[in-house]
Amino acid sequence: MTPPSSTTEVPVSRRERARAATIEEIKQTALDLMREHHTTDIRFTDIAKSMGLTPPALYRYFDGQHELLTELITDAYDDLGEAVGTALQDIDPGALWDRWVAAGQAYRFWARTEPERFALILGMPVPGYVAEEEGPTTEAAKRAMAQLSGLFVEALQRGVLGRPLITDVEESVVVAAADCPPEMEHYILPGDVFQAMLNAWSGLHGFTSLEAYGHFDWVSPECRDAIFRAQLKLIAMTSGLPTS
Repeated sequence: MTPPSSTTEVPVSRRERARAATIEEIKQTALDLMREHHTTDIRFTDIAKSMGLTPPALYRYFDGQHELLTELITDAYDDLGEAVGTALQDIDPGALWDRWVAAGQAYRFWARTEPERFALILGMPVPGYVAEEEGPTTEAAKRAMAQLSGLFVEALQRGVLGRPLITDVEESVVVAAADCPPEMEHYILPGDVFQAMLNAWSGLHGFTSLEAYGHFDWVSPECRDAIFRAQLKLIAMTSGLPTS
């Protein structure tokens, strides 16, 4: 008789728990400093001072600022993707207009409530930081953006995606569409749909960025809500997504 396989997990040691807690504290301290100073350009010395440590002590947990930023960017992309995914999880896959609105609102709300983290992943690059082409930040970005690209794939597969307003597509766009990200490797979007999808993201991101950094604060929240709903409908109309 074959004995049952063991599923007992190896307990995490006290030392490992302490290390993990310190890593989280370092990351949280970095985020707190970003929010306090409204910048993504934070230094190890500032983090260490805030934590009551010496700068060399931080190197026991991160190789340097580059590794810390990589983790912060990866975390931010994952949180953004989770926010959009959570907004979509209870909406009928066939209700594509409702899903587009929910995704857009979740993207907007996350950026509005996390402006520094939004800037970290989708704003101006942090001085001196260059992400690896196929590193964790790139993979996290693909996971997050797949929530939006998936709406176009769903609409196309269901036969409810209309023709985009702009159908002229240059060869470079067709080539980019063929070089699809992993989440769409079995479904290459036509060039005009790929172009419309990126235009949709550009429109969504443009409004979201302006609002996140306070450029729409001169109008009331109700007015911003109304403009954003109109923006979502305009994007859907021009990109071929259903509008009801």
